[in-house]
Amino acid sequence: MKKRLFYLLAFILISNASFGMHIAEGFLPPLWSAIWTIVFIPFLYWGLKKTKKLVGENSKVKLLFAVAAAFVFVLSSLKLPSVAGSSSHLTGIALGAILFGASNMSVIGLIALLFQALLLAHGGLTTLGANAFSMSVVGAFVAVWIYLLSTKLKAPSWISIFIAAFISDVAIYVCTSFQLALAFQTETAGLWSNAVKFLSVFAISQLPLAIVEGLFTVFIFRLIMRYNGDEIRTINPGVDA
Repeated sequence: MKKRLFYLLAFILISNASFGMHIAEGFLPPLWSAIWTIVFIPFLYWGLKKTKKLVGENSKVKLLFAVAAAFVFVLSSLKLPSVAGSSSHLTGIALGAILFGASNMSVIGLIALLFQALLLAHGGLTTLGANAFSMSVVGAFVAVWIYLLSTKLKAPSWISIFIAAFISDVAIYVCTSFQLALAFQTETAGLWSNAVKFLSVFAISQLPLAIVEGLFTVFIFRLIMRYNGDEIRTINPGVDA
């Protein structure tokens, strides 16, 4: 009985420490913090090269790139109450990924997460690699792949944007769930049993927010394309308002 109570308490503490998507400072074991940082570094290097080229070739894109970065920072900073009894938030990553390409979002995501860790105590420095990988790598590439697939299937533009943002948001939380499941395996709690526990609670809190993110991303995307569509099409001809 005491052993079961211990595992229940441990799971509750793990859940409350990480349900904001951003895994809390010092929460991951050092080995896993290092692993996710190493995994993220190649994507960051690639993103830096792409971003430097993007901004250097078209100075007008700088302002729009800053808008995308601000969009990610603000949305992912706003913690909202969830039905799971903790907090969740939007991510904003799909908008920039569709407009500027997935690789560039590693830079935007890292900057947003770094400022949140330093100024808002949201996430952490030791978990920066893990959080950046789930949000600005997994979230960004999933958004672009889903958007391209939807457009190839001749879906209306706003439907493609909505689905891409929705699935991107969910994918980030799926990735975070598996990151936690990997880090906290025991003899009695393996990878898949841990993943099911985290995913089941994340789904309850995040699915409604993923719908909100999809709708909000459609609104902001169409607003940007209405006033800056020409600039966007010079760097991404495949984007359609």
